[in-house]
Amino acid sequence: MTTWSRDIRKLTDRVAVLEGENVGAYPSGNSVVIVGEDDTAIIDPSVTVVAEGGAHVPVTIVLNSHSHEDHMAGNGLFADARVHIHDEDLPGAHSLDGLLEVYGLEGEARTSFSETILTEFHYTPRPDATGFRDGDVFDLGGVRVEAVHLPGHTRGHSGFRIDGGVFFCADIDLTGFGPYYGDVWSDLDDFEASLVQMRDEEADWFVTFHHKGIIEGRETFVERLDAFHAVIARRHDAMLSFLAEPHTIDDMVRTRFIYRPHVQHAFADSVEARSAEMHVARMLDRGEATEVEPGRYQAVA
Repeated sequence: MTTWSRDIRKLTDRVAVLEGENVGAYPSGNSVVIVGEDDTAIIDPSVTVVAEGGAHVPVTIVLNSHSHEDHMAGNGLFADARVHIHDEDLPGAHSLDGLLEVYGLEGEARTSFSETILTEFHYTPRPDATGFRDGDVFDLGGVRVEAVHLPGHTRGHSGFRIDGGVFFCADIDLTGFGPYYGDVWSDLDDFEASLVQMRDEEADWFVTFHHKGIIEGRETFVERLDAFHAVIARRHDAMLSFLAEPHTIDDMVRTRFIYRPHVQHAFADSVEARSAEMHVARMLDRGEATEVEPGRYQAVA
């Protein structure tokens, strides 16, 4: 427990949002604290939580929405708390090697990002972390938190349905950047299915880990969710137009369909390649493109 220097956004008498820097822009995020009569849980303790030295109340349970560096930054800060993450993402909570497998980085990119995870995101292995599954409920005493499996971003990516009309969306973050499905453990079809599923979610407040933060009202949420979802189709159409002439995946990586050309970081090329591979696979399945020679693809006229 610490004295929290930033604003604490109370949504109900049990639920509060600890906003990260710049409304939770990466590398930070918006963490949620749920205070029960028996236990207090924090969802995705961010680098801002670490910088503050903890939460404003004693924490006994840490819930991770998935295995990515920014969502587990504070896991080591709450050494005496029980840590829970979806079964599919357990390896990322258990060890650094397990987390690196989620990204699928190799060589220098893997080495470089390992250092970043340790130094900038304060990664601490939690081999004691245990798994949950879709529909599992954490009863904190007077308030319950239900895990909702929303795969695609990672295999185990999950949201949380919280008593009192709050839904934590994790990295269905509704940003203009759009859905991120560029890791080895990502899946485009699963992500789209999760977005469709989210349209039926009922809540008074939707909380994203990044950028948008607290969204009040289902109508506003669905409008932003649909805009977020539409980015996938725009990327697909742009890639398909690029394949009017035969190109390789490497050509697509250099052209940059996910990141802007000026963005430089360890996993940019990996994300571009993985995303392009999934979109090309979709084109081939739909009959929109063909492999004109090994590793070269062209749109069907």
